[in-house]
Amino acid sequence: MYENERKELIQKLAKSGIKNVAVLKAMFNVERHLFVPEAMIRHAYKDVALPIGFGQTISQPTTVAVMTQKLNLKPGNKVLEIGTGSGYQAAVLEKMGMKVYSIERQFDIYQMTLNLFDKLGLRVLSKWGDGTIGWDEYAPYDGIIVTAGGPTIPPQLKKQLSIGGKLVIPVGDKNSQTLKIITKTSENDFYVEEEPQFSFVPLIGREGWKN
Repeated sequence: MYENERKELIQKLAKSGIKNVAVLKAMFNVERHLFVPEAMIRHAYKDVALPIGFGQTISQPTTVAVMTQKLNLKPGNKVLEIGTGSGYQAAVLEKMGMKVYSIERQFDIYQMTLNLFDKLGLRVLSKWGDGTIGWDEYAPYDGIIVTAGGPTIPPQLKKQLSIGGKLVIPVGDKNSQTLKIITKTSENDFYVEEEPQFSFVPLIGREGWKN
């Protein structure tokens, strides 16, 4: 279903600079229309963020592709997602062969998406809670992806990265953020790259925005 629309979207992503074949293949195989509200289905394959209710959005496909490509993961790697939301980003990572752990702050969204994962047979370990403090039980992670914009980089997330692992997180004010790609080079050392001009919903929690 919507195969032509998915092909067109992947072609646009490839032209825009997404070179990772595994990312493009996963984004073709994950049916985005299953992750949006019924009223939004006709817009599912447009390169835009869409509302999913409760003040949250499903990220723009370009943003999902860029962040996933920046993680530079291999099949079998462990990845922690902060902000499960619609479940689309987690589904892309799972299709790429990652071991996906995901945290969602809003209980209604958590329940809705957990049911969707079960329905689609996606192996994503999810929990309801404060994503800004990570999920220490399964650390360290080869990659951590944060799908909401925070004022700073939460120290617990840096701590839970494996050596050589990458944390991809938007940091800035509530309107505009810079995407920071942080590579853990040793226990206390990090290399930071930046990509400007992103806009995410606020990262709320103990080590994020307070409300």
